[in-house]
Amino acid sequence: MKMKPVEYREVFPARVFWIVSAATAFVLLLPSARTHFFDLGFRWLYILLFSFSFAGALTPVVKRIALRLNMVDMPGGRKIHERRTPLLGGIPVIIAFNAALFANMVPDRDMVVLLAGGLVVAAVSAVDDWKEIPARFKLFVQIVVVLLMIHQGIVLDLFPIRETWGKVMNVVFTILWIVGITNAMNFIDGMDGLAAGVAAIISFFMGIVAYQTYQPVMGWIALALLGSCLGFLPYNFTRKRQASIFLGDTGSTFLGFILAALAVKGEWSSTSEIVSFSAPVLIFWILIFDMSYITVERILTGKVKTFRQWVDYVGKDHIHHRLYELLGDRRKAVLFIYFICATLGISAIALRNARPIDGILLVFQAFLITVIVSIAEYSGRKRENGHAVIEAPAPERKEVETRDLRHEGEVVTKGTPSPYGAITSHK
Repeated sequence: MKMKPVEYREVFPARVFWIVSAATAFVLLLPSARTHFFDLGFRWLYILLFSFSFAGALTPVVKRIALRLNMVDMPGGRKIHERRTPLLGGIPVIIAFNAALFANMVPDRDMVVLLAGGLVVAAVSAVDDWKEIPARFKLFVQIVVVLLMIHQGIVLDLFPIRETWGKVMNVVFTILWIVGITNAMNFIDGMDGLAAGVAAIISFFMGIVAYQTYQPVMGWIALALLGSCLGFLPYNFTRKRQASIFLGDTGSTFLGFILAALAVKGEWSSTSEIVSFSAPVLIFWILIFDMSYITVERILTGKVKTFRQWVDYVGKDHIHHRLYELLGDRRKAVLFIYFICATLGISAIALRNARPIDGILLVFQAFLITVIVSIAEYSGRKRENGHAVIEAPAPERKEVETRDLRHEGEVVTKGTPSPYGAITSHK
C-alpha cells in the first residue's frame, strides 16, 4: 500500500490556528467591525489583529504555492535544517502588513515612500529566492532605493544641516543605517523563528516609543509589522517540529528595510540628542552587534581583505551559530537572542525619561551585555573549532577540513557563483 507523504503534514494545532485566523480575518473585513473598533478608540488593536489574522491565514496558502513552484530551501552544506522547506514566507507577511495599513487608511506621504522602497527591495530578493542573482547587484539596488528615499526627505538628522559637511554626513549615515540593518536582518535569518521574532520585538518597542512621543502613524506601522510577524511565527517557530516555511530573502530584507527606514522617519526625542541616537541603537543592537562582530573577526582573521570579498563572503560564524554551538540547542539559542533584544529594548524605553546619570548607567548596562554576548560567541567559536578537530579522523583530516571550509565560509569569485551570497538567507 502506498504511504502518504508526511514531510509537510500539518499538526492539529496548526490547522486550528489557521481556521481561527481565517475566521478572524473574515470578520475584520466587515465594515461594521472596523467601525466598531474605531468608535471605541481601538484603531491600534484593529490594525494589530488585522495583520496578525491575515498573516496566519495566508501563510499555509503561500506554503502550498511555494511547494508547487518548487521554491524550496534544500538542506546540506552549512545549512542546519534537515528537510526541504518552502521559501516565500515573507509574502504573507508583506501582504498582511500592507493590507492592515491600507485597509485602515493610514494617511502619510512618507509611509507610502517607505512602503514603496520596501516592496522594491523585497521584489529583488524574491527574484533571488527564485533564481540566484549576484549579491553586489542586490546591494546596489538597496543603495539606489535609499537614495531615492533621501531625495523624498527620509534622512537622518544627526549633523547640522546648515553645513555642507553635515548634509553629506547625514546622507552617508542614512545609507549605512538602512542598508546595514536590512542585510543584518537577512544575516540573522539562520534559525527557525529568529528573524521574524527579532523583528517582532523591535516592532513592539518602536510602537511603545511611538506611543510615548505621540507619533500615531509610526505606531500603526510598527503594530502592523508586529502583527504580521506574530501571525507568521506559529509556522516558523514551534516547540518540537522544524519550521514548515521560511521567510526567505524576500521576508527578511523587507522586515529589515521597513524597520530601519521607520527608525529614520520617527522622532525619538525632542529634548535630547543623546536619546535620539542611543534609543534606536539599543533597540537594534543585536543586529548591529552581529554585523559588526563578524566584520571585525573576518578582517582580523584574514578571511576578507577587500570590500568585494566582504560582500561575497558567506560563513557559519554569526551569533546564532555560535550560541547554538555553546548551548547545544537551536531553540535555546533563539530564545537567548530574544531575551537580549528585549532587555536592550527595555533599556531604550527607560532611557527616554532617564536622568543623565541613569542614562549613563543604562548605556553601561548595554555595554556589559555586549561583553557577555561577546564572551559567549568566543566560547561558541572555540567549541566549534574544537569539534572540527576532534571529529575529523586523522587519515581524512585534510579532506574533511576542505569540505568544512567550502560549506562554512568562502569567498565567491567570478565564474564560481555560490547559491548563497552574502546578502541571502543563512538557513
